[in-house]
Amino acid sequence: MSKYTLRFRAVNKDIFLDIKSGKKTVETRAATEKYKDIKAGDILVLVCGKNRFEKEIKKAKIFKTIKFLTKTYPIKKIMPNIATEKELQAAYYSYPSYKDKIQKFGLIALELK
Repeated sequence: MSKYTLRFRAVNKDIFLDIKSGKKTVETRAATEKYKDIKAGDILVLVCGKNRFEKEIKKAKIFKTIKFLTKTYPIKKIMPNIATEKELQAAYYSYPSYKDKIQKFGLIALELK
C-alpha cells in the first residue's frame, strides 16, 4: 500500500469538500508518471490549504479519453456540479496544460471508498 498526496488549489475547494462529504466518489487526474501507478488499496492524502483528510482507493483505472471515462462513470460522480460531457471537457481543459496531458497520458479514475 502506498500513499499519494493530491493537492487542490483554493479555487477548487468545492471539489475538495465534495470528496470529503462523499458527494464526489471518483477523483480523476491526468495519468502522468506521478499518478499512473496508483492502485486499489492505496491511500490518497487530499490537501487544500491547511485542510487535509485521507481516502482509500477502491478501484483505479486509466481511460484514454474523456468519452471512455463517461461510459464507465456517471458525470455526477466525477464532477457533481456538471451535467454534460461537453461541460466536463471544458472543465478539464481549463486546468493548466490538461488538454495536452489527457491526449498524451489519458485520465486515471480513482474510485474512492
